[in-house]
Amino acid sequence: MQIILLDHLDKVGEKHDVVKVKDGYGRNYLLPNGLAIVANRENMARLGGLKKQAAKKEAAVVESFRAIAAKLAGVTLVIKAKAGDSGRLFGSVTAQTISNALKAQGVDADKRIIEMPEEVKELGSYTATIKFHPEVSTEVKFDVVSED
Repeated sequence: MQIILLDHLDKVGEKHDVVKVKDGYGRNYLLPNGLAIVANRENMARLGGLKKQAAKKEAAVVESFRAIAAKLAGVTLVIKAKAGDSGRLFGSVTAQTISNALKAQGVDADKRIIEMPEEVKELGSYTATIKFHPEVSTEVKFDVVSED
């Protein structure tokens, strides 16, 4: 059965690829779940339009992420943590901590897109990378200071 994929599927193909799958897999799983459409003449003619529409949406998403990255360009976050006299933290600063600090700045960034430099267990200045999209990433600087 020839189908047009409407979403990326591992071991099957990328979005908008025309692939051949077993009839049962296509009829019983892909088509009912809206992951694919049958590759007939009408749908093959619509494929170009689908690609253009997806490209426009993707461009809009990338532009919004670029605007957020530009907003974070000169920002240095200050993270307060409990620390001992030697400067060692009781615990560590994680991606979730950075995510919460970004929310306070008005930027909603999930902890899964934040890459920490290493384990942050001491006071000091660090840099984390935020990967909003494969095309858009930015570095954010943060200072870990003592609560005292």
